[in-house]
Amino acid sequence: MPTPIPSRTQFVLDAIRHRILTGQLPPGQALVETELAAQFGVSKTPVREALKTLAGTGLVVLSQYKGVTVRMVDADMAREVYDVRLLLEPEALRRAVRRGSPLDAAREALTRADAATDTAERSLANRAFHRALYLPCGNPLLGRMLDEVRDQAALVSAVAWAADPSWEREAAEHREILRLALDGDADGAAGALHAHIASFVRRAFPEPHPAEGRS
Repeated sequence: MPTPIPSRTQFVLDAIRHRILTGQLPPGQALVETELAAQFGVSKTPVREALKTLAGTGLVVLSQYKGVTVRMVDADMAREVYDVRLLLEPEALRRAVRRGSPLDAAREALTRADAATDTAERSLANRAFHRALYLPCGNPLLGRMLDEVRDQAALVSAVAWAADPSWEREAAEHREILRLALDGDADGAAGALHAHIASFVRRAFPEPHPAEGRS
């Protein structure tokens, strides 16, 4: 069993993660322990532990020279993260549908996303929607592997949405994925999810044209 995270550390962890994923702490932003401790009214210890956890999930980077910074997002990083999702997430959904797993949580998350009044709320609801699709796949290890890249995928999304909001298109794709899943079409739902993930990273971080960069 993993060691439970102390409540103060969990509070700081959740707060910093939320600020990163909603753009309040942008990529490259320095995270200073003393400043964060003062903001949250805690000692430096829970802040330090929270930053270590966030480094483990890929949201922040620990550097001997620069200290702690929010992870930068570039095309290579985005494609690596989304490549993992493309390999694992559609298969997890396929298995969940074939098992007849209830998808009430996905339906609820989609409703929350549609009713969201700000970017932060909608982003969190979208993350919950995807997790609700893959978590009931019947393989806890597969679910944990997808959880491992969940924060990094959300960071990529936050950066992409800031540059080019595409909520409505993605919401329509989410509704179609859920419709297919609820109809019991495992392969159709998995295919729609694969197309949804692939099209997002392709739009946000297009492959350079072969002629680009030539002198």
